[in-house]
Amino acid sequence: MAGIGVFIWKIAVALYLLATGVLGIGKGGDLNHIFGAINLSGSIFVVIAGIIALIAGIFLLLEMFNIKIAILDTLIFIIAIIWAVFIVLLLIRWIGSGFGNIWGTLQTLGVYVMVLASLLIASKKLG
Repeated sequence: MAGIGVFIWKIAVALYLLATGVLGIGKGGDLNHIFGAINLSGSIFVVIAGIIALIAGIFLLLEMFNIKIAILDTLIFIIAIIWAVFIVLLLIRWIGSGFGNIWGTLQTLGVYVMVLASLLIASKKLG
């Protein structure tokens, strides 16, 4: 049964990253759930973050279906490091807001940490 759970988990993370990427690249670079409080909506940084999330989702899907790409491991690991930066930005945003909305922040932080863990597990370097 663990195999089914891991399969569903990887699909969920890949879909989350794909959707986040499309929202970041799409009209206006809308990733307010990540960058809203530090006023980066619509900036080139948000579009780059969206591209990174989209690529990470695609790479996770490729890895899940055993499609071999020579540098896939390294790319997933690099994306995991970049995702860790997103987590730091979330914490900066939370501190900058005067520690407001602790439950919403913890919920968002939990999602980001799950995505980071998934990327690290998908990377053979730390998984």
